[in-house]
Amino acid sequence: MGLTKAEDGEEADLCIVNTCTVTDSADSASRHEIRSLLKGHPNAKIAVTGCMAESAPDSILSIDPRIQIVPNAKKEELIQEIFPDENEFPEFKIEAFEGHTRAFVKVQDGCNSFCTYCIIPYVRGRSRSRQISEVVNEVEGLVAKGFKEVVITGINVGDFDGAGRLSDLVRAVDQVKGLQRLRISSIDPDEVDEDLANAVLNGRTTVPSMHIVLQSGSNTILKRMNRKYTRQIFIESVEKMKERNPDFTVTTDIIVGFPGETEIDHAETLDLIKTIQFAKVHMFPYSVRKRTRAALYPNKVSPIVMKQRKQELMRVAEQASFQLREKFLGRTMEVLLENDEKEGMIAGLTPNFLRVSIPKGHWKANDLVQVKLIENRPDGFLGLV
Repeated sequence: MGLTKAEDGEEADLCIVNTCTVTDSADSASRHEIRSLLKGHPNAKIAVTGCMAESAPDSILSIDPRIQIVPNAKKEELIQEIFPDENEFPEFKIEAFEGHTRAFVKVQDGCNSFCTYCIIPYVRGRSRSRQISEVVNEVEGLVAKGFKEVVITGINVGDFDGAGRLSDLVRAVDQVKGLQRLRISSIDPDEVDEDLANAVLNGRTTVPSMHIVLQSGSNTILKRMNRKYTRQIFIESVEKMKERNPDFTVTTDIIVGFPGETEIDHAETLDLIKTIQFAKVHMFPYSVRKRTRAALYPNKVSPIVMKQRKQELMRVAEQASFQLREKFLGRTMEVLLENDEKEGMIAGLTPNFLRVSIPKGHWKANDLVQVKLIENRPDGFLGLV
């Protein structure tokens, strides 16, 4: 439409904020970003969309009259909402990810699960999926732009149903010419069925790693969360993948301090972390969300206890991750370089999501390099080409 990105220090005419409301800290970050843009761009129009715009529009509008709310349901018509007097609009799709070597392709939105802690079904609506052909077309465009790795994402990607199942989508994208790596982001363990396992383990470009969501190692807490699996189902889902490919690794999410969580529940989560040895664990302190069932639950965990448990979980997770990496020490593995580090180093990831740093030399982001893993450090491997 003739608009160009405002450079650093240049005042913009339009700012778009895509908000999150999954936690209190996400709300705070969204409000801070909006206020910062209002101050730094005093003549700009500020369009605010996303989940906080859906859950708390009046709170956002009260910040400043320049703000325009675009509901989630109209996010794909964002430009039309901002420019209602225009007649022609370009196709709304992502063609590049500045500063990234991995391209993220959203194939599904919304959620039908209604976990008791989560506001997402209320602000994103019910599950809906893109068509496989549409996704393949977008991936082809991203590969043509030079991206070597694609990550399939969604709010609940296991619900994908776009003229085929998730396994069908994986097989279709796997055939895109020029694609080097295909990764699935964030799936529940009960959704890793035999067909999906086959698609991932036998694919041409699919990597031996998945982000399989845990949230808690306690069956009692999982039930209170309204999760659809048990501790045993999680372990079985992971073990069947590792048995078929010993290089297979798992990353996960864990919520710390869910209402009613006891020391026994906490200990069960610690035990599961030691058992699985996750490549990486994302920790989230429980955050009360209005309109969710868990907001009404008694026996809230105090912030002090929550902080202590989070620190203990992080320490055990880092130790378990270090132990996981030990069995790869001395191997030569392919690394997709992503970013520069300090002191002349550049870092990237192996196919099974192990972080590796190498002397930068002439290497640059988006290079695929065969690297020997020579030292296991707390933050990942040191490697040599």
